[in-house]
Amino acid sequence: MEAPPEPPRTLPRLKLTLRPTAESIVRSGHPWVYSESIRDQNREGAAGELAVIYDRRDKFLAVGFYDPDSPLRVRILHAGKPATIDEAWWRASLEAALARREGIADAKTNGLRLLNGESDGWPGLVLDRYDTTLVVKLYSPAWLERLEMVKAIFLERIGPERLVLRLSRNLEETARVSGHEDGTILQGPPLDGSVIFLEDGLRFEADVLKGQKTGFFLDQRENRKRIGQLAKGRDVLNAFSFTGGFSLHAARGGAKSVTDLDLSAHALEAAARNFDLNREDPQVAACRHLSVQDDAFAWIDHIRDVSYDLVITDPPSLAKREVERSRAIQAYGRLNANAIRLLRHGGILLAASCSAHVSADEFFGAVRQAARQSGRRFEEMETTGHAPDHDATFPEAEYLKGIYLRFD
Repeated sequence: MEAPPEPPRTLPRLKLTLRPTAESIVRSGHPWVYSESIRDQNREGAAGELAVIYDRRDKFLAVGFYDPDSPLRVRILHAGKPATIDEAWWRASLEAALARREGIADAKTNGLRLLNGESDGWPGLVLDRYDTTLVVKLYSPAWLERLEMVKAIFLERIGPERLVLRLSRNLEETARVSGHEDGTILQGPPLDGSVIFLEDGLRFEADVLKGQKTGFFLDQRENRKRIGQLAKGRDVLNAFSFTGGFSLHAARGGAKSVTDLDLSAHALEAAARNFDLNREDPQVAACRHLSVQDDAFAWIDHIRDVSYDLVITDPPSLAKREVERSRAIQAYGRLNANAIRLLRHGGILLAASCSAHVSADEFFGAVRQAARQSGRRFEEMETTGHAPDHDATFPEAEYLKGIYLRFD
């Protein structure tokens, strides 16, 4: 007679200890632990499991999501005194994040980031709001098994009309096994096309189902507003224009003309629709809106018969890996040297970078060197970083930077 199967055994809690340097780094508040930093663990861990980290005196240090398939082995959720990571803990964490954003949304702005991953204590997850639609984007497999919980929390606390799921590319296959697809509407009515939201009183489309990121680049909101303040009476070139956010703010600010320059016909068409959404504004209606479909690097490099009073260079990330950093710095220098050449007397350059592997000092240095090598007198107006709803609390999260220069 065959013996009955043994009941499943409850595994002991996954327990890790770190090498001394890594222990100090976690104690200082850094949210990542790499595989080579782990000194010892009591057993193999599963993706998404909670791992408890103890210090060299065997006292609680931190707790985080474990991922055996990634060199980034643990994403820290909490450090310091012991805490129970349950639904009540997540609710409190969301409340704290929303409180930090108090005052950003108002009658004129209803597009903003509500959760910014590790910097808000939600590692590998971002939550963006577009009017009454919320978009949650996942970058870590740990969230797949917790999706129903966070969905319930978001619906109860924020009460959106619609909640959309977006997945990073590296997560799509894993998510598909568990029945999740990128662009799924988790709650709310079907969506035919984009949603419309407000940014400083301007109306924009957000392609929340298939668009880049969560549908729009909300992180440049503060720089777009600043461009609107600088654009009056100017001819503006918006290089790497995407869906025309900078251009529309410039037009509303009184620009004589704006030129969108982008390789993507789809992006330029979306920019035209965004202008159409705001034609009732007399400044937007009066502004001449032009489009150039071309590779922005090549076009700026070779064009000779046009000039502008305001040029914006905001390319996609040029260094997605550390090995690309040196080449990216050179590319930023060349791009902005060519952009400076297109500026008229009194012209302004906004040079922006979203490359996390290029530091602010390296990027600003490349742009300043291009300005000095132009032989023109210039004034540095200001440098900018992350918007308040995209705050970065550790060095690796600091990707966004901008510098404004005015040339004689």
